[in-house]
Amino acid sequence: VQLQASGGGSVQAGGSLRLSCAASGLSFSAYGMGWFRQAPGKERYFVAAISWTGGSTAYADSVKGRFTISRDNAKNTVYLQMNSLKPEDTAVYYCAADRSTYTDTWRTRHEAAFGSWGQGTQVTVSS
Repeated sequence: VQLQASGGGSVQAGGSLRLSCAASGLSFSAYGMGWFRQAPGKERYFVAAISWTGGSTAYADSVKGRFTISRDNAKNTVYLQMNSLKPEDTAVYYCAADRSTYTDTWRTRHEAAFGSWGQGTQVTVSS
């Protein structure tokens, strides 16, 4: 399984970025997907997740209303649209695939629910 995250960069506060995560080596449409982030010196935290159909989503309170997760199963890609970015959004962002197919374990928002991880993409928001 390979998850390739891209789209990170440096923006000013209030700006937007769109992260992409291209998946290969798995039946993408059968897996819930998630995004996590890790700031320097901190643990990795849940950001957003989406069901295998794309019909259900979940967000951390800190990003709700600003970030939108979506997926295109035809392209084996999950996205994270990030608007109204704040300096506290600065982190390495990781995409991840649910540990099992056709399950709702992604709803737990726990790292342990996700079995495959991408390499991360850096997002830096300046004030």
